[in-house]
This record gives sequence, C-alpha cells and structure tokens, in this order.
Amino acid sequence: MLCATPPHYFLFKFLVIGNAGTGKSCLLHQFIEKKFKDDSNHTIGVEFGSKIINVGGKYVKLQIWDTAGQERFRSVTRSYYRGAAGALLVYDITSRETYNALTNWLTDARMLASQNIVIILCGNKKDLDADREVTFLEASRFAQENELMFLETSALTGENVEEAFVQCARKILNKIESGKAAPAGTGALLVPKRQPGGNGRGCQGGCTHRKR
Repeated sequence: MLCATPPHYFLFKFLVIGNAGTGKSCLLHQFIEKKFKDDSNHTIGVEFGSKIINVGGKYVKLQIWDTAGQERFRSVTRSYYRGAAGALLVYDITSRETYNALTNWLTDARMLASQNIVIILCGNKKDLDADREVTFLEASRFAQENELMFLETSALTGENVEEAFVQCARKILNKIESGKAAPAGTGALLVPKRQPGGNGRGCQGGCTHRKR
C-alpha cells in the first residue's frame, strides 16, 4: 500500500546518534508509529525510517537513519553521516556515561555530515526523572555552548518526540528560506515529482521502517 505524497516536498536526511541504550530506536519508533517499542534491542548497524511532516505549510520528508551506539559499529555507522541535514543527538538523563560521550558524537557529526547540519540535543527517558543523573540546566548549558537546540524527551510517553524532529526540520527550512544556506549546503533536496511514500504505517504521507 502506498501513501499519497504531495506534488513537491523537501527531502531531509536525518541521523539519530548517541550511545547504546539511550533509546534512539524507541524515539524513531515513537515518531513514526506513535507508540512505544516494547521489544527494543541494541541496534546492529543501522535502522531506517521515513515520514512526511508538515512544517509551516511545507511538506518535508524525513529519511531517518538510526545508528548503532556501540563502539564496534562506529566505523560502519560513520559512513551514513554523509549528506545529513539534521541530527538528534541523544543521551539518557539517568546515565552520566551517555552524557559524557556527547562531545565525541558531536565531533563526528560536524566533521562527517553536511557543513550546515542542524543538531538538536535530546535528553531521553524524561519519564525516569526520579533516577536522573544529568540536570536539565547542565544539559541546557552544554547545548548553548555548542550551538544546539535542546529538549528532554520520553520515547515511552511520546513527550517532545515529534517536536524534536519538527524543530530540527523547521530550523533547516529557515536556513534555506533566509538564504543563509542553499539546499545543497544543508543536505536538503527539493523533490518536484509525485513519488510513492512508503508502506503507509502510522504516517501522514509515507514511511518505512526496517533494519539493515
């Protein structure tokens, strides 16, 4: 089954990056399927999903690559950074270790992806606030120092999950529309023709979700 796709739309390649166990796959699943992924295991290599969203009256198709967070897969997952327009940089608010690793992930994204990549920092597992090891203020300061947007999210409840993707896409569009970056410089494409949108599971225009 194919979903209806608008006559033209922007195409943004997105990454979901961060240490293993931070809930990256669950964030992607919640965004596409609007439900929590109960049987989530560590990603092997990458997972892929796509969804069309409406951002300020413009259609944007997000092609999202959820990368494995384990060190042994880093050489594989780095190859997917090329051409990425946006990224969710994810840590677990209950794990100081995942927060401490953010700088390494950020360095990879800015070296290997598009020169104007837009990154939003996501402190995931907000529903586990009682077990928090990283304060909102501390993470907010890190985001400001590194010119990142910042939200705390919950893949379990869905809080701020869609907002994270939409905010990131909106900032990319703003860069293009203001002339601060050409579409090619952001990793964005304007797709002029009607194209099939995917398998239609839980999306506005078309999505797919598969392991690789």
